Amino acid sequence: MMTATIANQLELFKPFKLINFGLINHNFTFVDLFSGIGGFRIPLEELGGKCLGYSEIDRESIEVYQTNFSSFINSDEIDLGDIRSLNELPFDEIDVMVGGVPCQPWSIAGKSLGFDDPRGKLWFDVIRLVEKNHPKSFIFENVKGLTEPRHRESFIYIIDQLKEIGYQVKHDVLNSYDFGLPQDRDRVFIVGIRKDLEDSSNFAFSKPASKEPKLYDFIQGIECRNLTKKKFSSEILFDGKIPASRGRFQQNDELNDFFTFADIRNGHTTIHSWDLIRTTQREKLICQTILKNRRKKIYGQKDGNPLKFEILEKLIPNLNEQEVEMLINKNILRYVQAQGYEFVNSKISSGINGVSKIFLPHSNVISTLTATGTRDFVARVSLECQEPNEYKKMFIREIYKKRRFKPISAQDYARLQGFPEWFVIANNENIAKKQFGNAVPVPIVRYLAKALLKIIL
Repeated sequence: MMTATIANQLELFKPFKLINFGLINHNFTFVDLFSGIGGFRIPLEELGGKCLGYSEIDRESIEVYQTNFSSFINSDEIDLGDIRSLNELPFDEIDVMVGGVPCQPWSIAGKSLGFDDPRGKLWFDVIRLVEKNHPKSFIFENVKGLTEPRHRESFIYIIDQLKEIGYQVKHDVLNSYDFGLPQDRDRVFIVGIRKDLEDSSNFAFSKPASKEPKLYDFIQGIECRNLTKKKFSSEILFDGKIPASRGRFQQNDELNDFFTFADIRNGHTTIHSWDLIRTTQREKLICQTILKNRRKKIYGQKDGNPLKFEILEKLIPNLNEQEVEMLINKNILRYVQAQGYEFVNSKISSGINGVSKIFLPHSNVISTLTATGTRDFVARVSLECQEPNEYKKMFIREIYKKRRFKPISAQDYARLQGFPEWFVIANNENIAKKQFGNAVPVPIVRYLAKALLKIIL
């Protein structure tokens, strides 16, 4: 059951309501590039904007876009089609140009080909369209990967080109969590204002002061109960050595509020395949030995090497091949010809038995929603236990084995991206998830646009 908390959270951003945009007095215009399903359009129209035209080539996204905005589309609004075919647009003045430029060329989830990917070259079309049509301002969004060292040269080129064609340009990486959404989603936003406009250099990125969102505020069918967490020393949680890989939403003195299913990593809330089925202490020792040594460079240059029996018998006293074969029979290990033994579950993204992570209802965030989908789930109930030695065992017993967890639905995706309740999603669940995974978080756009409009208007 949804709680009143979500309403309180969204009140920070003036929740969007289904209104007759045809009756309001428009005070600015915008063009919606790479419009997708309308993540930019929703907050811009709510702020009083009139869409002059939209550009999108994915037919399924266009269907959803038109379903939601057809009653607001005026006779003079134009379906602009493919951005690669556009040049000078038939509009007297464009106040704001927006777009979520395709991110796959810059994402670690893609092949990271940058400008060598045809989709990466779409930035050239964006720059050309801005130069030809001179909008007063623009807001463009992309993955954080565009700003990282491997793509830094390309990113600087994009920014410099936008500056050279007459714009004051600023950029920042913003996280959805800071704008009231319980999703760990970093995205770079590029904001430009035409230099001939007064105060064009005055735009500044800032973050709203929001309450901490929780998953139970946004996802239906999970328990709504906050827990006061105990504090622990690093000696208790990490044997005194805090892993450098811990992220922003993992407290170093608290138990994690999610569980990761992976045989190739370790941690106080990491679930291994040998934790889920009946295994002896000796079998667990063999698995842990492989886990601790598989990444050592003395055994190979891969980020995870199969280990030969000759190596294992030196690491594990009195080891015999029958013991290793038993773990193969249990589908925990496999033998790679001429290389050695490795885990069957050897990819973090694949998880174990189709599960990558299970988040507890009181978690502050869930992992980034993607177009390709995730193997993340949410527990239906909270976990009272906060004793480190029992935490994982109780989770397996009370939540995992009793199947007290649920997949994240397309409607959950919509809420986690800040889309309003009136928004009509695609009929196909997988298509809807893909569309929301590609979408821009609505509250961030609204916040940026509000700040931008104060200057250009």
